[in-house]
Amino acid sequence: MPGRILTAAFLLSVSLWSVPARAETIEIEMTNLAFSKAVANARVGDTIVWVNKDIFAHTATARNGDWKVTLPPGKSGSVVVKKKGSFEYYCEYHPNMTARLVVAEKKPPKKK
Repeated sequence: MPGRILTAAFLLSVSLWSVPARAETIEIEMTNLAFSKAVANARVGDTIVWVNKDIFAHTATARNGDWKVTLPPGKSGSVVVKKKGSFEYYCEYHPNMTARLVVAEKKPPKKK
């Protein structure tokens, strides 16, 4: 029984010292038929928000098929990044609009 109490106390103290990493929101604008960031960096769990500031409809479509976000003029849409890697994406309506999202692993939890 004393061993269980010590183990529980140890686990409790460790959990109090670690703070979970927070996901970030990365905003990418669509203006003048271009993505505002040709290359954006993110981590697994981050949210990517595309904001269409053009007068035309756009998409943010991953070439590998992982996501497709359709954005009417003046609207926004988002995706939560699920895996690491380098992802090329484009606008289906304007194929010259291209960009890349580079996704790294989640940040490890910080200690207090």
